[in-house]
Amino acid sequence: MNVIMPIFSARLKELRKEKKRTQKDMAELLNCTDRHYQRIEYGQINVPSLDLVTLADYFDVSADYLLGLDDHRKRR
Repeated sequence: MNVIMPIFSARLKELRKEKKRTQKDMAELLNCTDRHYQRIEYGQINVPSLDLVTLADYFDVSADYLLGLDDHRKRR
């Protein structure tokens, strides 16, 4: 069962744009196809935990922030 996570999708897109990265750049970071990354950003694919950690590290935010469980970007 896939759960659509609109907060995750919105935050991921916002962080990507703040860093001036393309979806292709992000696909390379996660070692996936451009289309697969687009589907992640659109909330059509749930992200594996290792990818979540990679994204949180890359953007220097907490996984909880990405998931919408916390509104504080920085890790505590």
